[in-house]
Amino acid sequence: MITAELTFDDLAGLMKKAAGVTVDPARLKQSPDFPFDSVGLDSLGLLGIVGELENRYGQSLPQDSERCKTPREFLDLVNSTLKAGA
Repeated sequence: MITAELTFDDLAGLMKKAAGVTVDPARLKQSPDFPFDSVGLDSLGLLGIVGELENRYGQSLPQDSERCKTPREFLDLVNSTLKAGA
């Protein structure tokens, strides 16, 4: 089985696709601890991203995934969950 890992580039694409929020992937990499709400991504938008990821990987993410406040926090949670389920 391939171990999946979500990257900042992936997250930027998901933010655009699932939440309609455009963020430069370079910004995510350079400042991974900025609050999502500073770019207009709220918990509902994050819930859309969680749904996309659950469909993509066929695996449930923790219930509080949409409460993550920063890109780093979200990626750490998602990637640790994906690795645990691999």
